Amino acid sequence: MDSFSSLGVNTNIIKGINELGISTPTEIQEKAIPMLLKDKTDFIGQAQTGTGKTLAFSIPIIQRLNPTDKRIQALILCPTRELCQQTAKAIFKYTKYTDKVFIESIFGGVDLDQQVYALTRPTQIVVATPGRLKDLLDRKAIDLSGIHTCVLDEADEMLAMGFKKEIDKILKKTNDFRKIWLFSATIPHSLQEIINEYMDKSTPAIRVEKRHVINAGIEHQYVKCDKAEKTAMLLAFLGAMGNARGLVFCRTKGDAQTVSKQLLAKNFLVDALHGDLMQSERDKVMRSFKSKKIQILVATDMAARGIDVEDLSYVVHYNLPDQAEFYTHRSGRTARAGKRGISIALVTPQDMRKFKFLQQTLCIDFMQVK
Repeated sequence: MDSFSSLGVNTNIIKGINELGISTPTEIQEKAIPMLLKDKTDFIGQAQTGTGKTLAFSIPIIQRLNPTDKRIQALILCPTRELCQQTAKAIFKYTKYTDKVFIESIFGGVDLDQQVYALTRPTQIVVATPGRLKDLLDRKAIDLSGIHTCVLDEADEMLAMGFKKEIDKILKKTNDFRKIWLFSATIPHSLQEIINEYMDKSTPAIRVEKRHVINAGIEHQYVKCDKAEKTAMLLAFLGAMGNARGLVFCRTKGDAQTVSKQLLAKNFLVDALHGDLMQSERDKVMRSFKSKKIQILVATDMAARGIDVEDLSYVVHYNLPDQAEFYTHRSGRTARAGKRGISIALVTPQDMRKFKFLQQTLCIDFMQVK
């Protein structure tokens, strides 16, 4: 792989990312950064969670900013509050040795008036969730007409969460000269509609081959069991993993609550993340998980959008996901930053058709364990 300097990244940015332990570009960074630095173009980058997409779009945004212009020059849309905060913090760290960059993160669950006031200060990069940004647009509290770059980060997740109308409104509030950089783990039909409507027909696309969509550092396992045996199988696996930390995915909030209570009864340090939680409750659970007060997080797919926690050793699919791309997002929570991890599915006889579909669609060789 090339070094960041050979990709055209300036020395002040390199100095900042080197201090974070980043010295060698990933595949998506190696291919995207030179193109986004050199050309004023729309762009599609497809790579799974944990491959360095944030740095791939952040470096070109930072390097192309006009430091003397304190207006909003770049917009980054993220599916969740957590990812929004993480992205803004990451960009702040990348700019440690550059000209000062003014960043605001905009998301729900906090006072809207505070965010309106924050935007009266110099702001060059806005990192936002679609719902809260729409609220600000409705109040005419933010002006997107001057941006040159709009990033749709984890675009498939935003659409899966039902943000199509908000994204449409936001893109229509930007000028005709802005470029859209779309980063996503998968390109479902609904996302292709946005590409067709808002992006140039000649937009360059870097797509990771299907066989590479799933992180090579993940060992994919499955165990056959009846529905009544699932809890026992889960307890056996967690017992074998000892003090390792991980995620257990359920399809419904009811299952997530039930599984969490069952693990709690067996003295595991566990909590649940599901759609019935208020934002303050969700924040409390995530703080406990990130600070390692919780060993295991039981979550539904939608509630877990944007979770980025380091050093997770495993992901358990207590229920198989409804869509193949959900498996990609679930599994991508482990084996990050070059580490290894386990993704294990509990498969009942009723699940076999869906399980075979996952194998074929994602080109994964699952190893059966007892």
